[in-house]
Amino acid sequence: MPTLPPMFSLFTYIALIVGVNFAFSVTPLIQLPNGDMWAPLSLIVGFIFVVRDYAQRRVGHHVLWGMLVGCVVSWFMASPQLALASAAAFAVGELGDWAVYTFTRRPFSQRILISSLVGAPLDSIVFLGMIGIATPWSVITMSLSKLAGSLLVFWLVRRREQRECGLEHIQA
Repeated sequence: MPTLPPMFSLFTYIALIVGVNFAFSVTPLIQLPNGDMWAPLSLIVGFIFVVRDYAQRRVGHHVLWGMLVGCVVSWFMASPQLALASAAAFAVGELGDWAVYTFTRRPFSQRILISSLVGAPLDSIVFLGMIGIATPWSVITMSLSKLAGSLLVFWLVRRREQRECGLEHIQA
């Protein structure tokens, strides 16, 4: 059974799912110059993919329970259409992210990047499709917004891995 510090990462992940779903229900979409709609909260979702990676690193596959709890709690905090679209998008996107993270035996930074490259577009396609505003441009815009957060964390983790690798070579 995971201890409190690993459970904290899982509870953080759950809180972020619920928080972003609630925020999506109260934050208006922004119309882009071409008429498509963009959800500015997409920028935050990329970080949630990464928080899931960290939580899975700490609690293993128990992270799937956290995903389920986050979706169930979100159901009670948003409109039924938004809650269903969000739950479906998180399920598809996060499961894609989870599968890549789980089965790819690469350094942590690379798993963050690769899993986000898979999860963000899946999440965007499902979410936008279910709320009826999916166009190629809106899917690309939302996916890139989500990837922005993931890329920032990838870069930071990659730098830390490189520093640690450099220190190991010096100490050896």
